[in-house]
Amino acid sequence: MLYVYHKVTRREKNKKKQRVLHTRVSEELDEELREKAAGLGVSVSNLVRNILLNTVEMVEDLVADSSSIARAAGKPSASADNLTAELLGWQDLQLHRNALCETCNEVLPKGSSAKVAVFSAPATPVFRCSACVAQAPSSEENP
Repeated sequence: MLYVYHKVTRREKNKKKQRVLHTRVSEELDEELREKAAGLGVSVSNLVRNILLNTVEMVEDLVADSSSIARAAGKPSASADNLTAELLGWQDLQLHRNALCETCNEVLPKGSSAKVAVFSAPATPVFRCSACVAQAPSSEENP
């Protein structure tokens, strides 16, 4: 008679157990996920996991920064603080935190590119999206 045994190991209590998440997606989304995963050389499961992790982090950043945006909305415009300083130009900037375009109120997410006003004197930072800077007249003295 042949006996087959297998060793069962228990996880330590402090280690997190991973959960399986089931979801329904359209055929088009499934095909797109499979193509993207194949192009990146990862499994669909890892691709979806990374997408979810990055999205959750981005939402957390947006929620955290929304309180500072709301506080800024209640204060006088940054332009009012900068009336004595002359606008010298716009500098490209990769954001380390979320910001708000002063012109169109678009949320500029952390990690994205934006423009920051450079003044002739110390002034409150003013952020704009690239589209608003491109639309602004070049003779503009203050943002």
